[in-house]
Amino acid sequence: DERFLDLCDELGFLVWEENHARGLSLEQMRNPNFVWQCEQVNREMVEQHYNHPSIILWAILNECASDTEEGREHYSRQLGQLRALDTGRPLTFASHHRERELCFDLADIVSFNLYPGWYTDEDPKALCEQARAWADRAGGAGKPMIMSEFGGDGYYGLRDKARMRGTEERQADIIEANLAAYTSSPFLSGMYIWQFCDCRVTDATGWLLSRAGAQNSKGIVDRYRRPKLAYDVVKRYFMGSQNVIISNES
Repeated sequence: DERFLDLCDELGFLVWEENHARGLSLEQMRNPNFVWQCEQVNREMVEQHYNHPSIILWAILNECASDTEEGREHYSRQLGQLRALDTGRPLTFASHHRERELCFDLADIVSFNLYPGWYTDEDPKALCEQARAWADRAGGAGKPMIMSEFGGDGYYGLRDKARMRGTEERQADIIEANLAAYTSSPFLSGMYIWQFCDCRVTDATGWLLSRAGAQNSKGIVDRYRRPKLAYDVVKRYFMGSQNVIISNES
């Protein structure tokens, strides 16, 4: 919706805009419609939104097969297309391949989707430093680095002193730990919390156990825009007060 970008322009939000392809396996990228469809979307994306000052990054192929040589050919081709369409904005893509990434040398900014505290029990600070080392070894040395996704699920209204996974308390803890780690890492140039609001996802059986209610519940507000406890963490953190206490009191 063009109105969204208009509001970002007016309010000073910085926008990462990417094409439609995300989470594709190499087999899916071999679909005969993949190449022309991506190139068409890339062209429309840049030509229609080029004049929005809020857009600071063009991106492609979120969490696709950038850990393969065949996939690398697609990344190289599409990033080359975007550079020809707009020489003024940096290019990136979000990777979740960790040390297996093969395409960071093609991008201007290296970006990681990592979920310490949710999908893994890793320490956010240590993982962030490890990611910088992975990027440096994979062609990203000297390039800015962004944590392009982090967070965890929290079901609105589910509160418990035990702070188990899925509660608002646990989600707030995860986001606070990640924010503390990333804001104290001098080699990080930015971060994106996944995500602002809960959203609908497929109800296919493959997602059944991890997406209750056919919903991604990583939003800091729910689908009705009601704030969860994590909302206060984010709000207070970026207003300059990092002394946030999360309780289960309503």
